[in-house]
Amino acid sequence: MNDQNRPADWKHFDDFAAGIATNRLPTTDALRGQTFKITLKTGRVIDLAFTAADTVAWSEASEAGADWYEALEVAPQVFFINMTFAAKPTEDEAFIVNTKTRRVLSVRERVREPGEAPGEPRVAQVYAAGVLGDLAVPPSGGEPAPTRDLIGLTAHYTYSPNHIYEHIYLSSERYAWQNLVGVQRGHGDVDLATTWKFDENQYLFGFREFIIPVASLFFYNWDTMRSTGKFLGVTSHGKVENKPAGAFIEKKSRTAYDADRAPV
Repeated sequence: MNDQNRPADWKHFDDFAAGIATNRLPTTDALRGQTFKITLKTGRVIDLAFTAADTVAWSEASEAGADWYEALEVAPQVFFINMTFAAKPTEDEAFIVNTKTRRVLSVRERVREPGEAPGEPRVAQVYAAGVLGDLAVPPSGGEPAPTRDLIGLTAHYTYSPNHIYEHIYLSSERYAWQNLVGVQRGHGDVDLATTWKFDENQYLFGFREFIIPVASLFFYNWDTMRSTGKFLGVTSHGKVENKPAGAFIEKKSRTAYDADRAPV
């Protein structure tokens, strides 16, 4: 949806993002001094060297750079790594890495040019599973994969006292949201969504909005009932920004579907 079709009272990305990281987990410098080699099933091979608490030197094929990152330990030995690229300000990448099992999940995001993909959300996401380290040594645990586990669930997410949202996971492709407390109160929509199971009680959920140019990634830890993630979007001033977010989770209800009447 373009600006002409946006409801008059609809908030911009920067209007609702302020304060939405209040309940987020803290960052960690535990990766400082470490090096990662990540091989994705798509064929991409990425080398990462964490030279400081917020700087990572990376290389992939003929490209290389040193850019900002943040790391959060979202479960024991599981890190949410969020990277941006100074030379490609419309892109970012998140890696979920379990340093014990060596399982990896990558999500590369890009803000498309206006009109580039008519009828699609402005921000695109590409998901890929991978392995950390030597491919000759098999990783342990299950491989991250798309899942239907959340379908039918209704949950509430408290990002701050002024940011409470309800999510209803409708199908393998879409979810519904509405703001219960905050500047978007009364607003809601149905957007495209993707859910991967990373490990037992661990999920990565991403959505891509139609009305405003923004997408999001969140790691759900059902053991601690915490949601940790970030937004990539275009502000009201036309600037692309990567914003942190995090919430406490409350499961509210679940709809059961007959096998022959289940959503896609």
